[in-house]
Amino acid sequence: MKVHWTDNAIVHLLDIYEYIAHDSPIYAKLIIDRIIKRSEQIADFPMSGRKVPEYEADDMREMIEKPYRVIYKIKSDQIDVLAVVHCVQLLSEEI
Repeated sequence: MKVHWTDNAIVHLLDIYEYIAHDSPIYAKLIIDRIIKRSEQIADFPMSGRKVPEYEADDMREMIEKPYRVIYKIKSDQIDVLAVVHCVQLLSEEI
């Protein structure tokens, strides 16, 4: 199944990169690469992520790539990555 990164999720990736890159551009790239690689697992096994506790909907799932949560929604024709947030951060209503 195709994985589509929403504008919101891309902004999250860029923000994560910029924040980490202040101390280590190499580590920032490594983290972003790990998060993106995790989306390949989502493409192959969409139901492998757990239900998002804040939503408890079957089509809203998350994969953990410590210390981040990759939040995605399963649709009939694709998977939308909605957000990438730190594990301690609760989701807002707008995703």
